[in-house]
Amino acid sequence: MAAQVPKLALNNGRNIPILGLGTWKSKPGEVTQAVKDAIACGYRHIDCALAYSNEAEVGAAIKAKIEDGTVKREDLFITSKLWNTFHSRPLVTASLKQSLANLGLDYLDLYLIHWPMGYQENAALFPKDENGKFIYTDVDYLETWSGMEDAVDQGLSKSIGISNFNSEQIQRILGNCRIKPANHQIECHPYLNQKKLIDFCHKNGITVTAYSPLGSPDRPWAKPGEPQLMDDTRIISIAEKYKKSPAQVLIRYQIQRQVIVIPKSVTKARIEANFQVLDFTLSDEDIKVIDSFDCNGRLLHLDWVKDHKYWPFNIEF
Repeated sequence: MAAQVPKLALNNGRNIPILGLGTWKSKPGEVTQAVKDAIACGYRHIDCALAYSNEAEVGAAIKAKIEDGTVKREDLFITSKLWNTFHSRPLVTASLKQSLANLGLDYLDLYLIHWPMGYQENAALFPKDENGKFIYTDVDYLETWSGMEDAVDQGLSKSIGISNFNSEQIQRILGNCRIKPANHQIECHPYLNQKKLIDFCHKNGITVTAYSPLGSPDRPWAKPGEPQLMDDTRIISIAEKYKKSPAQVLIRYQIQRQVIVIPKSVTKARIEANFQVLDFTLSDEDIKVIDSFDCNGRLLHLDWVKDHKYWPFNIEF
């Protein structure tokens, strides 16, 4: 069953499955079973991060599915991310080793810099002063990238990339790197379709992964009355036409744009339904309609750190 999932080629000759399971906001106590269910139904790509504080539970699921013979380690594509409090070069591999220990793995398939902004090091994951304001470092993400390259040299991650960077920041890495980023993970859904940034990445040989592809209905800071993507009547009518759910249409939309997509769920039925997107194709006309929803509707803006010198959302893309 897993063989159905198409893969995209990375710029280092490796491949990444175009569909994976996201684990952001998956609660402790739920995520182990979710990952087991996902692997059982055919997912081979699991997206993790140190900052999600659930890597050990993801690791328990991976271990269980390898031990029961469902998969071998090399069948899986596991991503994790370097958090903002570990941006100094020596801390990069130290933090990656912590993620590997959490996950019970010897190597990652992909390691990403989670955000371009550095926070105070050797502190909590979310270091704040007495007024509740985040405490920053001004570590240059080019230094952080050198640490990412060290991780490849040491065999700790097969591929490296970035997340939540803008085009100028990516260009700066491309102009100063030994190993090019293989992947860029960004918020991406019809209200924020990221066409310009995706085109920029693809032109530079960088694959793109869409997080929050369903509009992140469970984001902690959602305000009552904010539009919910899956309730959008235009998406619902397209879904009815194909006898699919709105979520399946939203996932399929990204796949047809050659964008890797990592919907998150901890509900077995939804995890399975989110995987049933390889048996239909949206028409060019429907893709055009969905493209037209774009309103720069960013959900994960991190406005509370917008005074950081590397905050990425102060230019168009």
